[in-house]
Amino acid sequence: MRLKNKIAVVVGAGQTPGVTIGNGRATAIRFAQEGAEVLLIDKDMDSAEETYSMIKKEGGKASVFRADITVENECRAIVDNCMERYGRIDILHNNVGLSEGDDFITKLKEENWLRLMDVNLKGMVLTCKHVLPVMREEKDGVIINISSTASICTNRPIAYRAAKAAINALTQTLAVEYAPFGVRINAILPGLMDTPMAVERRAKEAGVHRDVVRKERDDKVPLRNKMGTAWDVAAAAVFLASDEAQFITGILLPVDGGLTCRIG
Repeated sequence: MRLKNKIAVVVGAGQTPGVTIGNGRATAIRFAQEGAEVLLIDKDMDSAEETYSMIKKEGGKASVFRADITVENECRAIVDNCMERYGRIDILHNNVGLSEGDDFITKLKEENWLRLMDVNLKGMVLTCKHVLPVMREEKDGVIINISSTASICTNRPIAYRAAKAAINALTQTLAVEYAPFGVRINAILPGLMDTPMAVERRAKEAGVHRDVVRKERDDKVPLRNKMGTAWDVAAAAVFLASDEAQFITGILLPVDGGLTCRIG
């Protein structure tokens, strides 16, 4: 087991409802399968409890804690709760993301800009802020931030892309700052993925069946003309969290089937 006896905090361990699995849930399950004990963080307790049940059904170890990561006191409470339950934090996986409400710059509503920045960026800043002192004291630890290939590609709706680009900068800045203390910090940049947040929402907004959206997205992916899944993101997260990646920090890892190679 690659994460045996590790304590992992997965922020965004629930998911948007849908027929496929989301990135946070898949990663939480894979961490548990690899031997980690996982603290499942989500604002939606019912969804987090579903992830918990899936992990327990397989014999894995997990617990659940509700928090809204846009609220600093609740981010502080995540750390306090994990330390009280387990006594340490080995892995922080920041998965929460949102693109709904984004638009072209001349049409983007201020409240949507602020909400997207709060959820996508501010939340990760706050979780890192409160976890890093623990990892610095332990002189060990791994943080994985979920960014997006949108951060390095030309996407016209602006807020989501800007937030994800900021996550890249945050990741690399903190990676250098905390490297002397043995803390590794990396980002995963998913491309076009067949997850509920990506597909179900777009299908609903366009008023079409999800298969129409899936076909449009599949056609853009060089590798087999097929989107990735949350399990692909989870596999990358397991690697970065494991000792196999002990000399890797500050990377922005695309998991995208060659998408960024095609469009630059």
